[in-house]
Amino acid sequence: MLTFVALASVLLLGIVPEQTEAIAIYTGWERHALLGSDIRLSCSFFSWRLTSDDVTFSWTYRPDGSRDSISIFHYTSGQAYVDNKGPFRDRVEFVGNPGKRDGSILIKNLDYNDNGTFTCDAKNPPDIVGRPSSVRLLVFETVPIQAGVITGAIIGVVLGLLVLIVVIYYLMRFLVARRVFSLSVSKHGKKKREGSQARQIKV
Repeated sequence: MLTFVALASVLLLGIVPEQTEAIAIYTGWERHALLGSDIRLSCSFFSWRLTSDDVTFSWTYRPDGSRDSISIFHYTSGQAYVDNKGPFRDRVEFVGNPGKRDGSILIKNLDYNDNGTFTCDAKNPPDIVGRPSSVRLLVFETVPIQAGVITGAIIGVVLGLLVLIVVIYYLMRFLVARRVFSLSVSKHGKKKREGSQARQIKV
């Protein structure tokens, strides 16, 4: 009876608890950067709801070979809070646009010690349930050629060789056919001349 009364009260007063839906967070998978350069780490999210005024973004960093993560950035209530004591002191800048669901950060003056995994988490209340997304950063003295570039170059060379082989094949066929035609015409002309000479001798 009490349960029925409670439900009736909720319906009558229009007090319907807001549903919490999942939020999908996106970052890159792996980024390469040069020593001493700056890099933008992108973070965005998808939510069925309009962007809330209470949207939040949080970034954490876990160095390669470590199990522990440290907080390096947090955005909430329209304010950005950056790391003031850790390894990214004075090197993290918020370059996102919360109104467009962009929580990107810029990391300046990269060092080899910055190699590691950066994880972004976002909340768009009441959508607060979602899996954080991570991107791995690799800092090099010279950026290596990625496997995709090498694969593309190999495929390009192979296709180029195949096209060249086909062109040579048809060119050879054309030259052979032309040679055969020339010989046939030459033999036909020779026979025609011999027949004409034979008829002249008989006369």
